[in-house]
Amino acid sequence: MKRSTTRGGGARTAALVALAAEPFDLLVIGAGITGAGIARDAALRGLRTALVERDDFGSGTSSRSSRLVHGGVRYLEYGYFHLVFEASRERRILLRIAPHLVHPLAFTWPVYRGARLQRWKLGAGLLLYDSLALFRNVARHRRLTAADLLAREPGLRTDDLVGGAVYFDAATDDSRLTLTNALSAVAAGAVVANHTAVDGIEHDANGRATGAAIRDGLTGATCLARAHVIVNAAGPWGDAVRRLDEPAGEAAAVHGTKGVHLAVPAARVGNAGAVTLISPVDARVMFVLPAGAFTIIGTTDTETTASPDTVRADTSDIAYLLESVNAMFPAAHLSRADVVSAWAGIRPLVATGNAGDPASASREHAIVTGPSGMITVSGGKLTTYRAMAAEVVGVVETALGRAITPTRTAIDHLPGWDRAAAVADLAAPNASLSGALVPGLRYTGADLVYGAQSEMACTLADLLIRRTHIAFETRDAGIGVAPLAADIVARTLGWDADERRRQVDDYTKEAARIFAVDP
Repeated sequence: MKRSTTRGGGARTAALVALAAEPFDLLVIGAGITGAGIARDAALRGLRTALVERDDFGSGTSSRSSRLVHGGVRYLEYGYFHLVFEASRERRILLRIAPHLVHPLAFTWPVYRGARLQRWKLGAGLLLYDSLALFRNVARHRRLTAADLLAREPGLRTDDLVGGAVYFDAATDDSRLTLTNALSAVAAGAVVANHTAVDGIEHDANGRATGAAIRDGLTGATCLARAHVIVNAAGPWGDAVRRLDEPAGEAAAVHGTKGVHLAVPAARVGNAGAVTLISPVDARVMFVLPAGAFTIIGTTDTETTASPDTVRADTSDIAYLLESVNAMFPAAHLSRADVVSAWAGIRPLVATGNAGDPASASREHAIVTGPSGMITVSGGKLTTYRAMAAEVVGVVETALGRAITPTRTAIDHLPGWDRAAAVADLAAPNASLSGALVPGLRYTGADLVYGAQSEMACTLADLLIRRTHIAFETRDAGIGVAPLAADIVARTLGWDADERRRQVDDYTKEAARIFAVDP
């Protein structure tokens, strides 16, 4: 690096130095779930791998999802059978290799007289869903009478209810699943750095991409990271990275749609578990999901031209989601005042040039090698990240002139199962780290210190948005607890009083960027 001063701990300093050392086999740009998965897979196959991320691991779409690992039952309606088959397989794999992060979740699906999805059609669809999972899901679906369904979800609307079904998918912590893949890549030998931007792509005399101009987002220090192969896994920022490589390049590879979620107190909705609904507003499939003391409502699926840097929920998104849920849970009477938080993400779908219902757009992925040799992966979904990563690394090995080696990521368990015990050990000798940071929430000072010591957290946003979900579970997006959080991790991260103030100011702006609601 051109400047030696850095922040974020000794491990990060070592990673930044290593970026400027010997050439890598592979440089991955973007550490969302796809990029982190690629880095892990490549490192486990023995490739000398680097992973850089402009912000934090999973700071874009990968921390703003429905937090589901699901087979995509709603994609059956559009004929995406291959995607459902693949997603069902990946759900099964993730339940096996990451039981501490991916948990079975039963969904109740009510059917009402006159709805576009009739009871027999739902039953047939769920039978196909189970068959595409090779009947190896958590359990097979069951049809429910109206009485059976209300026994499971008594808060649902009773008028015209004819029955329904229960089926199974899985839930996850999306940001932690992303982080764990990055940490696993490090454990396998990869060089990984968050808050590290790519400002340009370097080329040799033949126009081949040979490296990237890297800038430390915390200090401004710069270096050149060299690599035989570069993979662009920047998700909704993928076209911006392609323009660094090909300023006058081809048409857009990424088509974005906006997905908005709300968190409300669980007691206000009254759902007993996960519920799949057909919105009475526009007949879209949506979810009401349990999340501890909260219920998550989502999602929208609308065309957007918003930048992934600035996308947020707006008042019409919130009104749509509340109206949909109030119609199905009539005693809820949810209003804007019940919304604890609202957030939005951009789905980086493969650009096809076709107009139509955004919900019907394919969630499959594409892997394209550009004229410079840079490989861009776009599309896909969180559930299928591991399969996407394995396919990308196969393309990388071919580009390196190597035989494709088997992936280990379907077998090797993801780490992190011992995290709770490690956090408890930190808290045990220090009473100041054991109390709740926010009354009613489960997070403690020990969670923050562990995030700073062992999970590559560098900023308050890393800690309050992604190492914990404090920002999602407080009405002020964690701004009120930010000064206390800064004091708790100051010694670990080397922050003096001025730096603590800067961190709180930066966090206030970042929380507003993500959680403020547009008119």
